[in-house]
Amino acid sequence: MCSKHGNRGVVYSGAGEVEVRSIETPTLSLGKRTCQHGVILKVVSTNICGSDQHMVRGRTTAEPGLVLGHEITGEVIECGRDVEFLDIGDIVSVPFNIACGRCRNCKEGQTGICLSVNPARPGAAYGYVDMGGWVGGQSEYVMVPYADFNLLKFPDRDRAMEKIRDLTLLSDIFPTGYHGAVTAGVVPGSTVYIAGAGPVGLASAASAHLLGAACVIVGDMNPHRLEQARSFGCETLDLREDGTVPEMLEQILGVPEVDAGVDCVGFEARSHGCSHHQEQPATVLNTMMDVTRAGGGIGVPGLYVTGDPGGIDAAAQTGQLGIRIGLGWAKSHFIVTGQCPVMKYHRQLMQAILWDKVDIAKAVNVEVISLEDAPKGYSDFDQGAATKFVIDPHGMIAA
Repeated sequence: MCSKHGNRGVVYSGAGEVEVRSIETPTLSLGKRTCQHGVILKVVSTNICGSDQHMVRGRTTAEPGLVLGHEITGEVIECGRDVEFLDIGDIVSVPFNIACGRCRNCKEGQTGICLSVNPARPGAAYGYVDMGGWVGGQSEYVMVPYADFNLLKFPDRDRAMEKIRDLTLLSDIFPTGYHGAVTAGVVPGSTVYIAGAGPVGLASAASAHLLGAACVIVGDMNPHRLEQARSFGCETLDLREDGTVPEMLEQILGVPEVDAGVDCVGFEARSHGCSHHQEQPATVLNTMMDVTRAGGGIGVPGLYVTGDPGGIDAAAQTGQLGIRIGLGWAKSHFIVTGQCPVMKYHRQLMQAILWDKVDIAKAVNVEVISLEDAPKGYSDFDQGAATKFVIDPHGMIAA
């Protein structure tokens, strides 16, 4: 039982600061009642996400003291009375969406916007601002509710540990990147433009390849991340250079447009060209409407928030951006936003990993670090490391 060992976690302690400290040991409880449908996990791996960085930079309304971490893979060490389909010792992937499995949205497969697990708004996640107050999983132990519904059990423990660097990405960024590509309409033979070569952008690029895209083009301002995209067959655009994105695409494709666009940047987007240091939060969305063909699709897994204390103006601070929606309307674009409903995809993507159809850990450049090194991981990631940092709290991956 985890109570014999205590618990430590990665805690947001103020803008620009995270620290590892002792935190409360999880129990099977929700407030004052026992959570008989939950499990306690010994965390096998838990990943640093770009969404976490928004909070750590002070670009959300997150309060100091928040235990971070919504990308979790773990070993079941305790089960509530009502858990029927999981056993002690199972290795499981935890969707970052917390979902009850019982409300209207969950029954329709919209697990990213469960109506029952967050009193403030639809949708909940571990360790994230405004997402229900659930304790994060960048820790040694964590409690997961509605376990039978939420958790994806890996069929073979030994095989799972062999592939854990890949399988750990099923909790968020692989399904999220895949969701961005699917909702943009990527099909065999598509041309695709993906804005952002961070881990989600790279996962979306790998997903576009998996879906059969003919040409995947990734744009970013970080040369190391662009090099990472090229390492698995992507074309790239260096957005620090002068010239418009349509002009750059035309040099590659012969036409200034693509079949599908995926925004993997979100609200901290910056200007292109010589002014690339200036924040311009609507630039990616407007560029996507500019370069996506008439009738094409735009997937938006990049995060946009309703509260941004660091926004460039009063409108941006409440998520109001200058989007050229008239262009999107005129071109009959379909645009899909919001959290990825992880359970819609994670079993299929697990199979793709286990049967060697995709090398997602290599695509996003996974680097395994200890729990103690998490603050350094956050710092390196914030400085633009072309790396997906995976925290190994118990040394199980290293072993």
